[in-house]
Amino acid sequence: MDALSDDEEFDFPLPNDDEQRRIALQIFLDAWDDALAEGVDPDVLANTAIFAAFSDMVETYGEESVAELADGLRDRVRQGEFTLNQTRH
Repeated sequence: MDALSDDEEFDFPLPNDDEQRRIALQIFLDAWDDALAEGVDPDVLANTAIFAAFSDMVETYGEESVAELADGLRDRVRQGEFTLNQTRH
């Protein structure tokens, strides 16, 4: 069987952005569950995930761009964007 060269096209469509996000989230949640099962504290997991995400984004986009993104997170958190089980009264 021949290996694909870098310039050969695939015969199947690549997932769109929404599908990639869904796949990435499922992989991440599975890894999260595995870490919890191994006894890793949820706070340690959360802080590690945030560190990994910010480190990767800083490497890709630079400190200033990531700082601007972080500035906007406060309002998004307060507006419930990251709250999974929202109950509104």
